[in-house]
Amino acid sequence: MYTGMTDYKKICVVLTAILCGLAVQARDRKNFDGGWDFLLNDKLTIEEVGKVTGWRRLDLPHDWAIEGDFYAGNPSGAGGGALPGGIGWYRKKFTVTGNACYFIEFDGVYMNSTVWLNGHELGQRPYGYSSFSYDMTPYIRIGENELVVKVDNSDQPNSRWYSGCGIYRHVWLTQMEKTHVAHWGTYVTATPSANYRQATFHIEAEVENAVKEMKVTHYLLDANGKTVGKAEARRISSQPSSYTADIKLRHPRLWTLETPYIYKVRTEIRVGNKIVDVYNTNTGVRSFRFDSKAGFSLNSKNMKINGVCEHHDLGCLGAALNEDALHRKLSKLKAMGVNSIRCSHNPPAPELLNMCDTMGLIVMDESFDMWRRKKTQNDYARFFDEWHERDLSDLIRRDRNHPSILMWSIGNEVLEQWSSAEADTLSLEQANLILNAGHDASTLAKEGEISVNSLLTRHLAEIVKRYDKTRPITAGCNEPDPNNHLFKSGAIDIIGFNYHHQWVKDVPKNFPGKPFIMSESVSALQTRGFYMMPSDSVYVAPKEWWLPYTDPTYMCSSYDNMHASWSSTHEETWDVVKNNPFVCGQYIWTGFDYIGEPTPYGFPARSSYFGIIDLAGFPKDVYYMYQSEWTDKPVLHLFPHWNWVPGDDIDLWCYYNHADEVELFINGKSQGVRRKGDHSPLTTPYHVGWRVTFDPGEVKAVSRKGGKVVCEQTIKTAGAPDHVRLSIDYQGKETTFITAEVVDKDGNLCPWADDLIYFIYEGDGKILGTDNGCQTSMERFTSSERKAFFGKCLVVAKGNGSITAKSATLKPDVIQFTVQ
Repeated sequence: MYTGMTDYKKICVVLTAILCGLAVQARDRKNFDGGWDFLLNDKLTIEEVGKVTGWRRLDLPHDWAIEGDFYAGNPSGAGGGALPGGIGWYRKKFTVTGNACYFIEFDGVYMNSTVWLNGHELGQRPYGYSSFSYDMTPYIRIGENELVVKVDNSDQPNSRWYSGCGIYRHVWLTQMEKTHVAHWGTYVTATPSANYRQATFHIEAEVENAVKEMKVTHYLLDANGKTVGKAEARRISSQPSSYTADIKLRHPRLWTLETPYIYKVRTEIRVGNKIVDVYNTNTGVRSFRFDSKAGFSLNSKNMKINGVCEHHDLGCLGAALNEDALHRKLSKLKAMGVNSIRCSHNPPAPELLNMCDTMGLIVMDESFDMWRRKKTQNDYARFFDEWHERDLSDLIRRDRNHPSILMWSIGNEVLEQWSSAEADTLSLEQANLILNAGHDASTLAKEGEISVNSLLTRHLAEIVKRYDKTRPITAGCNEPDPNNHLFKSGAIDIIGFNYHHQWVKDVPKNFPGKPFIMSESVSALQTRGFYMMPSDSVYVAPKEWWLPYTDPTYMCSSYDNMHASWSSTHEETWDVVKNNPFVCGQYIWTGFDYIGEPTPYGFPARSSYFGIIDLAGFPKDVYYMYQSEWTDKPVLHLFPHWNWVPGDDIDLWCYYNHADEVELFINGKSQGVRRKGDHSPLTTPYHVGWRVTFDPGEVKAVSRKGGKVVCEQTIKTAGAPDHVRLSIDYQGKETTFITAEVVDKDGNLCPWADDLIYFIYEGDGKILGTDNGCQTSMERFTSSERKAFFGKCLVVAKGNGSITAKSATLKPDVIQFTVQ
């Protein structure tokens, strides 16, 4: 009996192995990033691709613009990062050995791409943020094949921020049988019961080339890969061939911000006894509600959406997707207390959504920055009429299974909010500023009117609902009047304001029964390490959109006391969000600084001042205000530094939590106790402050609760710069981010240091880039040298090895690192 059972188990193991082998062979999806040839050439034609020289070998993802020099004459302008565009060509040879169906999939190509296989055009795609796929089967050859991609980003400006150039996201080659699940062909909803004791997984699958003897089966797998449910699908339509099934699961694990549990649906197609396709879809069980009175709740737990807007560039790495850099970004934001990301203002990389799924971050997935009316001379508006339905449909079909996505945004600050609003006669810088300048009431919808713009809004919403009815639709609107043409359409489920926090109090009256969120907020202006005093003065730059703003420093204040003309400070906006229960939350502009849009300045400024974290990934001081409000971590953050001119009046601020009060000491002498909101000078409900006279030595902050010390922080006056100190800021799977600090002989950061530092790499990889967070640095991002900016800079390296930091004025340092 025992032997027989053992034999039976052996047979089961063998059969399982065979079935797994069949499953692997049924669909083979491989990364196709390696070994491409690249050439930058504006005049090349497809017929000449094989005749020209000068190609260089590289791996994708790739952004050729980030390799260039900053130049005022580049047509992208400072708003586009002042980096070059042009036309790039990519080619790759590959071998096919068997008969099958072959598909090539691009996650993102910026922009105007054309793809050929063996000289046959597969298609064109103008929108630089859409993912797309081509069936190569009709033109594939057994043996050697050649894929060629043309990327045309020569018509600039076409973006209000840095876009990058090239095949900047991953490429995938998929081999499969003729009968298979269609591209993005599954739709899974996982709905919990009211008491969360059961969940229903509703699964729809679209099948290409379905045959009569075919069977579709869905398996539900838990996070450990164990099968916890199974259902045979039934056919519900033939054109296209669609199949549906439901799986019930008792006691499901929920997708939450703290424990984002992921289930997987494995869809198998069998023809006879053969598995011809296996397709995996991740999903999560959660309920959510946007309420006009109570705000937002996830799994019946009321909370604020503490979100940030994020563009897609990764600092010195440019637009080229790097999973380590992306995970570093999201990790720093989550540590600050961020629980949501707005994909501004375009479809994101799939990897961002995957990370948000597994890290517990809510997503607002956004489609367009413009519709028919253009904001820059050559932007997507010229393609909108022909391509918007395809691009929006592809976004929803691609992303709808991600549990992190809780709302769709169909546009950002589109000019169709008004009857007449044209930006094409303005410069890029003027267009960015005028968007929030306000418009005459005559350009709004009339009573009882359903305008062409309102009908267009309905049309876009209908496209979304065609593919997903489970999530609400919003749009980032900078016209808060109820007669905004988008609002008048009735198609906007969640009212979204970009800025205009003064209008928030009237939302329940102006939009009765409608949930509300600040889809974009704050737009404060800050340079890490630079402080404008007196700190209780608020600086607005520019004061009006048509007035130029100049300052010889090209810097903005790192106190929370400077913002753009249409916006507000961090504390002012958070106070509105925090103290109005009907406000679902906010998306701050922005989490990280980004390349381009250097408001309030023009060139040589070439990156933004809006971020809570600078372009190099170093937090600005206000990071700790949010951490003190949005997390349970103990926070005591005193700033600025303690290196000034003796006798000067200096404003010291402190963010803190878990304490009743903070006392400040200078060289051991108390400067007084402060409590948030106690009406002391420089003190608000969110920070405490002191105006003191600088005396070299040390300044110390002590927080207490009930008389007991909670935290202490000491800042010492730094001496002369002595040496470089290297430390690992973030260790990824392939990439290491290393901070270089200029310190004195005792290890104190020298806050004014700007020494030039040379980085020397030894190992099996290379230096990918350097940065320092300075918005006006003209050093190439790909350079291996960088000036310190307020005492710090960053070097990014790939592979295993060591970095040595040298300077003509400082003692060197070396650091070893090993990737995972």
